[in-house]
Amino acid sequence: MSDDLLIFLILAMPLLVSGAVYLFSQMPNVREGATLTGAGILFILCIFLAARVSGGETVEWESGDIALGLTFAFKLEPLGAMFAVIASGLWIINSLYSIGYMRGNGERNQTRFYICFGLALFGAMGVAMAGNLFTLFVFYEALTLSTYPLVAHKGDEAARRGARIYLLTLLGTSIGFLLMGIVWTFAIAGTLDFVPGGLLAGQVGPLLGGVLLLLFAFGVGKAALMPFHFWLPNAMVAPTPVSALLHAVAVVKAGVFTILKVSVYIFGFDLLSALPMTEVVMVIASITIVVSSLIALTKDNLKARLAYSTVSQLSYVTVGAMLADPAGALGAALQIPMHAVAKMTLFMCAGAIYVATGKTNISDMKGLGRKMPLVFSAFLIASLSIIGIPPLGGDWAKYELLQGAIDGHHLWVEYVFIASSMLNIAYLLPISLLAFFPPPDKNFVVAEYKRPGGAPALTVLPLCITAAGCFVLFFAVDPIMEFLKPVVGVR
Repeated sequence: MSDDLLIFLILAMPLLVSGAVYLFSQMPNVREGATLTGAGILFILCIFLAARVSGGETVEWESGDIALGLTFAFKLEPLGAMFAVIASGLWIINSLYSIGYMRGNGERNQTRFYICFGLALFGAMGVAMAGNLFTLFVFYEALTLSTYPLVAHKGDEAARRGARIYLLTLLGTSIGFLLMGIVWTFAIAGTLDFVPGGLLAGQVGPLLGGVLLLLFAFGVGKAALMPFHFWLPNAMVAPTPVSALLHAVAVVKAGVFTILKVSVYIFGFDLLSALPMTEVVMVIASITIVVSSLIALTKDNLKARLAYSTVSQLSYVTVGAMLADPAGALGAALQIPMHAVAKMTLFMCAGAIYVATGKTNISDMKGLGRKMPLVFSAFLIASLSIIGIPPLGGDWAKYELLQGAIDGHHLWVEYVFIASSMLNIAYLLPISLLAFFPPPDKNFVVAEYKRPGGAPALTVLPLCITAAGCFVLFFAVDPIMEFLKPVVGVR
């Protein structure tokens, strides 16, 4: 299969799924079957693509000149191939879960929901395969616009308000900062191509390089760096499958993927190490890690607590990128799949609990573990992975990030990660423990099911699969690291 055909098929498949969903809108079983079939085909195509990249092949395609020398360019390297595989694979899981959740909860506008899901994956695939900043920016914006209706799905005032904050924040940061950084980079370098070692290496000094770094760091609003993080908790008004999409499959992962890719291929380690502003961004990201964790501790609403947890965990990638050394960047890259699988599990658990009981507050979930053992066991496993306990995948990301802090002589960053892990324990572990071992109380009553039979099987099976995935990622880390080493300059 030629490069251009493979790239075309990967981009076309989510669009074909959206078209099929619209075509079969009056036939729910066929509609959802088309979604699952398309998601499966996309995953196979991405695996095929990743295998070619792993074998040392260059998979690329470039359009003709659009204007001013700008082109749509697609070029796959290991980081992009990994993101494509993770996003397409989790789309299958999320689609299965969505069927159980949307039907079990009696949600309206399900056809629109699945169409927008397909369009969002189209944006994510374009971001993953982008060969230059122009292409990445176009698909980054497509991802924002396609997920806006998902955030506003419920249609009430809270949903509309959350969606407005979501859209205005992400468009405001990308147009106000990111686009300015891209235009400035083009004026300096005469191209926007991703270059190993850094496009701007040797072309900017400390002052200009620092300004550009700030424009990119805050312009990628999907990375949720404080103070531009507030869109993410506000987006929690969306249905839980959308929250899983936002936090695991596409949106925030596209954000931190962009941060890491810009750090490696636009700035490069040598330039980042020479910029005083790199330390400033690292401090801001570290503050985001700690402060958002402290806020998470105060939230009784489960999705709100998980949202602030995501804000914290995303900044791990930013810190790793700013360490500007191979171990730190490798830890940042590993954090993308490790966090995606674990956090998706946590959100799916929250959704299964809501469908079964209607409960959203942690204080109302005491004792529920005895009625929903699979759900809360999966929640515990994913929590331990987020904390970084072996043998779960999150352990390796934290290990490499700590190694990067040591190698880069940023010892204070170690204490940030240690403090973060302690806070992870404080705001995640009590949820499962209280569900299984509620405190003795004569007046204590376990929440009843609002739906006969509890959570639908299709909301429980997917979260069991991703919980198992946390173990699989721990033992599969060697091939993943070997695959990613060329990105950080290690052979």
